[in-house]
Parts: sequence; structure tokens; C-alpha cells
Amino acid sequence: MAAAPILALQQIRLTLGSTLLLDGAELSVLPGDKIALVGRNGSGKSTLLKIAAGAIEADGGKRFLQPGVTIRYLAQEPDLSGFATTLAYVEDGMAEGNDHYRSQYLLTQLGLTGAEDPARLSGGEARRAALARVLAPEPDIILLDEPTNHLDLPAIEWLENEIKSLKSALVIISHDRRFLSDLTRATVWLDRGTTRRLNRGFGEFEAWRDTVLEEEELNRHKLDRQIVREEHWITYGVTARRKRNVGRLERLAGLRQQRRDQRRSVGEVKLQVSESDLSGKLVVEAEHISKSFGDRPIVTDFTTRVIRGDRIGIVGANGAGKTTLIKMLTGELKPDSGKIRLGSNLELASLDQRRARLDPTSTLKEALTAGGSDTLIINGQPKHVMGYMKDFLFTPEQARTAVEKLSGGERGRLALARALALPSNFLVLDEPTNDLDLETLDLLQEMLGDFPGTVIVVSHDRDFLDRVATSVIVAEGEGVWTEYAGGYSDMVAQRGFGVTAPELLKPQKGARPSLPQTAPPQPKAKLSFKQKHALETLPREISRLTTEITKLSARLGDPSLYKKDPKTFADLSAKLSAAEDAKAKAENDWLELETIRETIEG
Repeated sequence: MAAAPILALQQIRLTLGSTLLLDGAELSVLPGDKIALVGRNGSGKSTLLKIAAGAIEADGGKRFLQPGVTIRYLAQEPDLSGFATTLAYVEDGMAEGNDHYRSQYLLTQLGLTGAEDPARLSGGEARRAALARVLAPEPDIILLDEPTNHLDLPAIEWLENEIKSLKSALVIISHDRRFLSDLTRATVWLDRGTTRRLNRGFGEFEAWRDTVLEEEELNRHKLDRQIVREEHWITYGVTARRKRNVGRLERLAGLRQQRRDQRRSVGEVKLQVSESDLSGKLVVEAEHISKSFGDRPIVTDFTTRVIRGDRIGIVGANGAGKTTLIKMLTGELKPDSGKIRLGSNLELASLDQRRARLDPTSTLKEALTAGGSDTLIINGQPKHVMGYMKDFLFTPEQARTAVEKLSGGERGRLALARALALPSNFLVLDEPTNDLDLETLDLLQEMLGDFPGTVIVVSHDRDFLDRVATSVIVAEGEGVWTEYAGGYSDMVAQRGFGVTAPELLKPQKGARPSLPQTAPPQPKAKLSFKQKHALETLPREISRLTTEITKLSARLGDPSLYKKDPKTFADLSAKLSAAEDAKAKAENDWLELETIRETIEG
């Protein structure tokens, strides 16, 4: 006998303004289900998940939750207000009988101490605290909306293993193909307001979706031909049999109505980079470059040559120095030692991870045109801003919408639109996949593949790197960076392990680290004096750095600072980067020492 669903949504309907967002959508969750919820940006995935969580009510349809079943929901923008610390926030989500040790364990694994003031957290830190709150009680159902956003590769792969160990049923929205493929056994596709279910994991979804869309197009073509045939009969057919004529007219009316009722698949984003003249064959040459912040080495004796047409992926844990390395390779930051030589005729366009170049108070149209005319120059040809907006799936009505009112996916598309509109032969993209739907990711990958220039991309998306990168530069620890041919999976095959590998013996200057031990080294019988001192002082240092980062971010938030005082802006930016790196290092050190302490104390 088949198991009964513990959560069911039936014939869900919801209208936002004048738009019918959900029209008969359904979702059924059985005990232990692992479901990927997929669909285009704006299709209503997050809304359907909120209805499943009971956070909002639908206009029509039924929601059933089996009595006694526990459910936890990770929102894209969690609210931590009203809590003194992150630990208090996570523990507030626990129920009687839950293991409260998991609260601290999960926060630690996600790079938090539990002592943070929620009011001072960054968006990424708040989401990590919310993720700990969702996972800690091990509920019957976990609903996750983009859980990998703001997580680095070690955290993403840790989260995969943590979720695999749970018995909870799972519904995930994510743009990370590898994450979805590794975790799911069923896929629900939300498309044009309705849902289809494939009882296979996400790895088999895209081929199935393409088959469905091809069949739809074929059926639409057949219907069009039927309408043409009926219209021809009405115009030229025999008119003597009036009764039969009435039937044919009714049939034609029905076919026309059926055609009108069909909703075509949402249009595709048209990604096209605005190309400039070709650069010289040599784009960047770095010889034995090094950079340190204080006593901490960020880059140590690194050498590479970037040739026109290369697609370089840069990977590493948060705080490893990826942004610093990029700034040196693009000439924005000078190395402490070594030489950087940039090629000739370079035109650089960049996309930063924080989308900081988007003024939240400007309108979408102003963001694309810098407040200027209604026309952009794309590949040397003028293009009206409304047409360019349409290429990125924005409607004319959104032209006057403030950037701060756009969804995360819309802001991601807008940032891409701005970056790609600049004439360039050298693209630097920092986390370009954040908040993009799977179809847009496909088009971005195709565009980068066809781009005749050079690309450097920072990404935690393993599948994206496999599809795009011709080589990967990975942080090995202690400032050592090594370049591997191929994508992320190729790097893992050559290196023997991924970014999640345990910290190895300190690598010698310029040397490739050895493969990891088959078993991790045993901890010391007791903590040394230096380790004990670090455990006591690191939390204060982390708190001090957090305060410093908040103050620096506030000063850099002044939109007029760059124009008034570019030197101060550059100095503050460098200090912010150094403080963020130092905080990440301090948090990692504390986590390692705390793990050793817990192991020793049993």
C-alpha cells in the first residue's frame, strides 16, 4: 500500500496584482521524499514554497499537513530581529526533546560562533544562521529556498553531506545543478502556473523538460494546421448542410479558444556581450607575485600566463583571497613582490559579487543607461533600452521600478545586463550564477563559450565551472595557488581532492601540496598554551573585526564618496577587504581549535 503524503497542495491558485501566478499548481510530499522544485525566475517557486510552509495563503486550492508533522522553512531573506544572539535565534526554533547541542554544532560548521548580534550580520551570515535554525530540530519536512547562496564550496559540500544524513523529507529550490543532482530523487517543474512531476532526480530533468517542450510545440503546430483547415472549409466548403455547418463553426470557435488558452513557454533571456576589438594574444602575465596582509600570506610566489580566449575559474574557501588575486591579475592592486604585465588593447568589464554598482534607489532604466538617453550601444549598434530590457525578460512596465524593489533573480539579470552592455574583450565575473535560473545559466554558459575574448570567473558552482572553465586556479592554503587544466571535476581528479579537503601540512613556498592522508591526523592529548590562548581571544578579535567591517561598509555606502575622494574610497575598500579576510581567517582558526577541543574532551 502506497504511503500517504504528509504534505499536499492541491489545485493552488494565486494572483499577484493582475498576474495569474499559480493556476492549479500541486505538490505532494511523502515521508523521506527528496524533491527539486524548479522553474524560471518569476514562475512562482518561492511563492509555492511559502504556501507549502503555511507562510502565506493561496487564493484557491487546498493545503494539507498531516497532524503532528513538523516543518521548517528557509526563506531567502530571514528575519532575525528580536534575538540577542544567533544561538538564541537557532535555539528558539527547537522543540521539546530536540538535541540542543546541534544548534551550536551547526552554527560552528557554518562559520558562526553563536555569539553574533543578529542586527550586525551581513545578508550571508543571516542566511547561514537561518539554515542552522532549519536543520537543528531535524524536522519531518525541510523546505529550502536557495540554501547555497552565500556559501563557499566547503560549506556547500558540508551541507550536502549533512542533508544526506537526515531522514527528513526535503523540497529544494536551487540554481546549483550539482547540489540538486546529488540530493534529489524527484523533480517538480513549475511552468506557466502549473506543475508537472518527474519521479526521478534533477539529473534527468533537463532532458525530460526538453522532450515535453518539443511535444508541446508539435501539438501547437498541429492545432494551428487544424484551425487553418477549418477556416478554409468555412470559407470554401459546401454550404447546403446548414446543421453540419453550425457544428463546424462551433468546432472552429473551440479550436481558436483552445489556441488562445495555451500559454507558451516563457521567453528566453537573450544574452549577448558587447564586444570590443580583440586584445593582444597575451592578456595577463604574472611572475612570482606575492601579497600579504600583515603576517597573513594571501598569494605566495604565484606564476601564470593568461592567453586570449582562456576561461579561468578561481575557487577557494571564503577568505582565501580570491578577490585579491583577481585585483592583482587585472592591475587594480599591486603585488608586494613579483611582476604583473597586462596585454595590449584590453577592455575590461566586470560583475562584482555584491552587485555594489547597482544604486538601490535608481530605476531599472536608469541603471541600464546610467541616467542618460533611451539608447544603448551594443556591438557598435544603437539599441533602445526597452528592447534591451526585453532581451533580459524585463517588461516595459518595470522600466520605472526601483532596483531595491526587484527580486534577487531580477537584480542578478540587471547586473549581467549592465556588465554585458560595456564594450569588452576581458570579462571578470564574481559569482555570476547567484540568483539566476537554470535556463538563464544555460544561456550564460553558451555566451561565454562563444565570446572571443578572455574570461576570469569566481564561482562556487561546480557544474558551471565544469561547463565553462578551460583551467581552474585553486587556493591550496598559506597563500599557495595552483592552476589545473580543465573544469572543477578535472581539478579534483588531478589534485586528488576538492576544496573541502582537510588542511594539509603547510606547503613549501611554490610547491604543490601532497595528497591528503587516508585518515586525518590524531589530535593532541591536550591543548597547548598557545591554542588555549587563541580559543579565548579569537572571539573578541572576531567581534572587533565585525564592528570594523560594519563601520567601513557604512562609510563606503555613501554614494558620493567615490566622486568626492577616490583615494579615500580606495583606501577604505582595501581596508574592508583586509578586514573581511582577517575575520574569515579568525573564524576558521577558532572553528579548527574548537573542533580539536571537543574531540579531546569527548
